[in-house]
Amino acid sequence: MGHAEKTSIGTGSVADLTGTFRFGIEEEYFLVDAETKAIAPTVPEAVFAAAKSSTLGRGKGEFLQQQLEVATEPHVDMEKARAELRQLRHMVTAIAAPHGLAILAAGTHPTAAWTEAQQTKAERYDTIMYDLQMIGRRNMLCGLHVHVELPDPDARVDVMTRMLPYLPIFIALATSSPFWQSQRTGLLGYRLAAYDELPRTGVPELFRTREEFEAYVDALVRAGVLPDASFIWWGMRPSTAHPTLELRAPDCCTRLEDTVAIAALYRTLARRVFFNPWLNADLTAVSRAIVVENKWRAQRYGIHGTFVDEAGPRGAPFARWLDQVIDKAAGDAAALGCLDEVLRCRAIVADGTSADAQLRVYRQARDKGAEREEALAAVNQWLAGMTLGWDDPGQPLRPRTSYLRPPAAGIHPEEPVLYVPRAAETTGSLSIAIPILRLSEPIAAGGPRSRCARTRGC
Repeated sequence: MGHAEKTSIGTGSVADLTGTFRFGIEEEYFLVDAETKAIAPTVPEAVFAAAKSSTLGRGKGEFLQQQLEVATEPHVDMEKARAELRQLRHMVTAIAAPHGLAILAAGTHPTAAWTEAQQTKAERYDTIMYDLQMIGRRNMLCGLHVHVELPDPDARVDVMTRMLPYLPIFIALATSSPFWQSQRTGLLGYRLAAYDELPRTGVPELFRTREEFEAYVDALVRAGVLPDASFIWWGMRPSTAHPTLELRAPDCCTRLEDTVAIAALYRTLARRVFFNPWLNADLTAVSRAIVVENKWRAQRYGIHGTFVDEAGPRGAPFARWLDQVIDKAAGDAAALGCLDEVLRCRAIVADGTSADAQLRVYRQARDKGAEREEALAAVNQWLAGMTLGWDDPGQPLRPRTSYLRPPAAGIHPEEPVLYVPRAAETTGSLSIAIPILRLSEPIAAGGPRSRCARTRGC
């Protein structure tokens, strides 16, 4: 492989010249015992071979043997992406079942012990493990990745930098990792705390052009630090395999609808930033430092936190911040045909993330007298059930409020007037059905309504 091939970022074979902002979704799952939902001690190679062949290459093994990844085809329609991702979840479940295995979608497995992790055999993974050592073995983590194709692939570094202030939003909405090695961590998104042990993770640097980014990569390649740009694992990065800007920071979402909502919001904001080159063009070192702080607050508090607003006189509750972002980007979401999915992000705030639900299941089990191990087992069961759609019978959640408000009498706009309902208007129509788990007696399980949504403040 030539030097230029090693250092450049991928442009792919086809650019998104039509401005459709094609996107793809990748999810990583834990492979667990089908009955107990504990992490699988070993996984037969036949599982990964069958996943790859049955899904036409869309399912494959990951860094550790107890992980499996799926990736959708490129899409421009959220409904089709949702349907494919649902199908992939059920396909890999069916493939794993004959081996006594199932899948579990979350950023961390509540009871998994990283000391039992086994690396998948592959040359790339051998290289990574040799470099990372124990840190690599501790990577018992599963994430959500969203790829968005821009009309100009060379703009990806610039768009990535100007997207940085939004990065904590995606992290907060996806929190699904409140437990680590059978312990409550006190964080709603612990996964990134563990993941950031790896080098070249976290918030990207303030690069402005592709040339700056490639100069950085080139220096590391010449020094023998890494073979190519795919070994940069920031929370957002230009993909080396596709002409896309890849979001990597979120936890894997337990609920399919949460995944689709976050993907829609990311795609929408990528469009908004691309077509508005002035937006966030003045980011400074102070701006990036605030993004780092807000990233931490998203990991710690999720949707319940108050975040730093560089231009504001005081902190901003997450619900208010999200409302403002959606209001400003609603036109882009409508242009992409994904406004309903973007508004679903407000329902996540109202009903809670997977992390909120996991903690509720755990607390209720303990309140009923369950021992800690039994309460954690209830969380595992809840996660496995929700992964396959206990609250997703096949129809996407939709707010009943119409988004197109009729124009006033005597006014004839060239286009319909867009109406974006506030979280308070959609909360009642977006509640999620909560299933029942059983230990020795029934325990209600599900995500609590966030304090921000109840009081409109934190």
